[in-house]
Amino acid sequence: MRAGPSSLLCAVLCLSFSLGSTAQQPAVQPRITQAIDESTLTVLRGNTHPLALAHYDRGTALPSLPMQRMLLVLKRSSEQDAALVRLLDEQQDKSSPNYHKWLTPEQFGKQFGPADADIQTVTSWLASHGFQVARVSKGRSVIEFSGTAAMVQEAFHTAIHNYVVGGERHQANAGDPQIPIALAPVVAGVASLHNFHSKPQIRVVEQSIPARYKPGSPPEVNFGGTPPLHALGPADFYTIYNALPLITVGKMGTGVKIAVLGRTDININDVFDFFGIFLSSFSPGPVLVTQYNDGPDPGDLGGGEEAEAVLDTSWSLALAPNAAITLVVSASSPSFTSWTTTLPTS
Repeated sequence: MRAGPSSLLCAVLCLSFSLGSTAQQPAVQPRITQAIDESTLTVLRGNTHPLALAHYDRGTALPSLPMQRMLLVLKRSSEQDAALVRLLDEQQDKSSPNYHKWLTPEQFGKQFGPADADIQTVTSWLASHGFQVARVSKGRSVIEFSGTAAMVQEAFHTAIHNYVVGGERHQANAGDPQIPIALAPVVAGVASLHNFHSKPQIRVVEQSIPARYKPGSPPEVNFGGTPPLHALGPADFYTIYNALPLITVGKMGTGVKIAVLGRTDININDVFDFFGIFLSSFSPGPVLVTQYNDGPDPGDLGGGEEAEAVLDTSWSLALAPNAAITLVVSASSPSFTSWTTTLPTS
């Protein structure tokens, strides 16, 4: 995807979890002004995964292949882009009336998303091709829809193929999708036409590493083994980045809400244990950590997926021990439910 849609998604997520309001904004004007002509198309460039290459190709997927929770990414007008940049600057400017005036997702969508009429036009177009439209995001940045490989080829003029990369089976669109040019002012691209999922960046060692834990202030955690293992805890971080003065004067996230994005459930007790070992001496109050599922529940995926989600949540708590931390979890998209051809043995 281009930087534009990604930036929009980031902005929506960054603004979604704080409340507030800005001055009344004029109604967003529709940008789809032409009748939809399926014979006049434009290419959504940059919407093909880089690993969907011919030498990995194992043939076209079955037309009946279910493709769940695809995302049609919407875009802002140039005027909305400029207004968003100004607002982001003003929200950090103490002299501005918009200083720390955060938006709810709904407010963001009304101000920076497409007009109601444009949303209706796009969703009606998807439905006309047989897709089931699940929802429009509150920030009006994406439309979630489901269908089959045949519907994708018919509507977006790109075939879904099977691929084998590094011994792993995948499915993806073989070329950039196309849409009627009338929709181009509002539609930026199509996410999740493939299942090349990103991998967790954390590396989990296979062997167990013994550790000795001595309670106190600060606690002592010593790892055995040869060579010795050196690790950093929250107190080390406070020292390295000179954060201890902030911690000692009570600037520890009181009244702050932090959302951590994840794609797996976790055992929330792992975060509580982390707090009990490393942070109880800095913040004796209650631990405000919860998990919220937005959309399909992926369950606990374990391994590096779970470890990374626990790490992100725990260290958010370490940087703001008195903040309310919410791990927001949703299953990855898309959900391809079958492998559609018999792979060659060579």
